[in-house]
Amino acid sequence: MKDFIQRLSADQTSELERQYALYANGVQEIIPAEEFKQKIAKSLLENKPLKVKLGLDPSAPDVHIGHTVVLQKLKQFQQNGHIIQLIIGDFTGKIGDPTGKSAVRKQLTDEEVKHNAQTYFEQFGKVLDMEKVELHYNADWLSKLNFEDVIQLAGKITVARLLERNDFTERISTGKAISLHEFFYPLMQGYDSVVLESDLELGGTDQHFNVLMGRHLQEHYKKEKQAVMLLPLLEGLDGVEKMSKSKGNYIGINEEPNEMFGKTMSIPDKLMPKYIDLATDYTVEEKNKLKEDLKEGILHPRDAKIQLGKTFVRMFHGKEAAEKAEHHFLRVFQKGALPEDIPKVKWNGDQNVAVVELLVELQLLSSKSEARKMIQNGGVKLNGEKVSDVKLEIEIKDDTIVQVGKRKFVKLTV
Repeated sequence: MKDFIQRLSADQTSELERQYALYANGVQEIIPAEEFKQKIAKSLLENKPLKVKLGLDPSAPDVHIGHTVVLQKLKQFQQNGHIIQLIIGDFTGKIGDPTGKSAVRKQLTDEEVKHNAQTYFEQFGKVLDMEKVELHYNADWLSKLNFEDVIQLAGKITVARLLERNDFTERISTGKAISLHEFFYPLMQGYDSVVLESDLELGGTDQHFNVLMGRHLQEHYKKEKQAVMLLPLLEGLDGVEKMSKSKGNYIGINEEPNEMFGKTMSIPDKLMPKYIDLATDYTVEEKNKLKEDLKEGILHPRDAKIQLGKTFVRMFHGKEAAEKAEHHFLRVFQKGALPEDIPKVKWNGDQNVAVVELLVELQLLSSKSEARKMIQNGGVKLNGEKVSDVKLEIEIKDDTIVQVGKRKFVKLTV
């Protein structure tokens, strides 16, 4: 690549450094970093936006805070006038990305892909200006490849290179099956970059192999090679596993404001800097100040979480909802008051009932064993009084208030 940086004016050089610092904040790795800088410089010189690619296989309909890490980064590019290429893997999604999988993934139907893609659009609109996003479906070009085309594509990568993937290596070593079609997944993802002539592709650190395939294939097809930006994976509320709905350690962006705020308060202290860096829309300066204040003890983690909870609710539900969620939290959890909007449930069961059975019947807990454990841990209250006896039976009366943990409340009517 030519040295475009040397041709920049002083103002353009300043703008290059500003954009690069913004994009690099919170990023795990840029491959190669100098080449990416040259791409920004070329964009400034030619007044031509970069084409920034994100590929998505809509494997599940719900978006959580972990998914928004890459969306927040895309938003930064969009605000600087660059083109966001959002590729919906309606073709690749029916195969399934083998990344991190110990077995062959279930292939999605056309109906599942279309349904999940539609919910993605609705939820992504809370972060991105979807009217300015280039939407592509990779079936538009992948489904048109004939068998000869596929053979030629497969000839551009060696089996040894494909087997460098850790997930494939691990499955081979443990005797688990790898289907031939799984080898084609990274090839198809890389071919997307060839067709769209992308300048940059974003992905999580677990996508290292897949996103580099775009560079590899663009070179074979005599295209300018894209740079690659890898973002860290965000651990969930357990502080250990990657945020995931299946693991129950997530904050969903469509969750109601009080639930979103309450969940934010349970983020482990050690992960606060990471959440601030990756999941908020703060400026780089605001992020750095918050992290420094936390490090120096100027800002208490509890107060930082209140600010973060308010920020998340504001980002996905609006400023008014954020103010109300903060008020609700301070009133209920810090002052011990009851919520103002406790859901009412008509009780049609026996008038006298064991508390354990009541909790399961109200679907506040999923099983009697969970209910007993919650009682033993002091997490169940009746009319504000802590329940300590797992065998306790009560008489259901009108307006009995059942509380589980800090966020679940039910008012019974008879």
